[in-house]
Amino acid sequence: MARLGLPLILVALAAIIALCFAWPQAMLAPGPVMPAHAAIAGDCFACHAPLRGAVAARCITCHAPARIGRFATTGAALPAGKAAFHQQLTEPDCLACHSDHAGPALTGHSPVGFRHALLQPAIRGDCRACHTAPTGRRAPLHKAVAGAACSECHGTDRWQPARFRHELLASATAARCATCHQPPGDAMHRGIGTLSCARCHTITAWEPATFDHDRLFRLDGDHAAPCATCHVGGDLARYTCYGCHAHDPERVRAEHRDEGIGGNIDKCVRCHRGGEGEGEGGGEREGEDDR
Repeated sequence: MARLGLPLILVALAAIIALCFAWPQAMLAPGPVMPAHAAIAGDCFACHAPLRGAVAARCITCHAPARIGRFATTGAALPAGKAAFHQQLTEPDCLACHSDHAGPALTGHSPVGFRHALLQPAIRGDCRACHTAPTGRRAPLHKAVAGAACSECHGTDRWQPARFRHELLASATAARCATCHQPPGDAMHRGIGTLSCARCHTITAWEPATFDHDRLFRLDGDHAAPCATCHVGGDLARYTCYGCHAHDPERVRAEHRDEGIGGNIDKCVRCHRGGEGEGEGGGEREGEDDR
């Protein structure tokens, strides 16, 4: 039996080689050829060199680099707008991105794909040479940063996830959060009304929020009360001080008139910034509203 081992191996190898020549598609092909190559599906040597596999030089016999993206192999002109970037590659190596087969039979997909590193440096940074501006729900945001380079947010390895920075927006657009963001639907945010998001949030991070109630009124002592005590009905954009201490609007107005204070006295926090007593607030703060 030992003497028969080597001859049997040689016979098996010879049979395999013969089968490869007799039925190359079944024995060697990783999968069916691309539909565009159906006409040469039985001619392996149209793309492959013996013992070397597919050779990029043979692709060029049918696909002239100067015509790729502009004309079909039949000579017909391709629709205007189709990206013709093949002339901007560092070298005409078709196999760097393409496979002549639809995909390996076992995995079902081809391992090759386009890489921006194959482009010449001048065209690599000009995304608009091949890509059109986004449309749909992302269009307003991209229009707002039209002056910025795509690389400010995106990388050449993948389009998403993006690394967006609000600093790219004009100041007027950055202040209008609702241009891009939907207002939160929880009860607290619904009650805020038209107050600016910047009251609590920053453009660098949505959370944690940075709202400081003491900027408007110090919630100390007896005034450490639930929100609904002052913000009736959950409307955080408005408040009233008449819910406690038996305040009577007419009596309060009369007392203020006696002190020579007129105007709208319902906006208590214009003068009173805490519960320590009269005169502790120091009047209305510059740049602050009265809500």
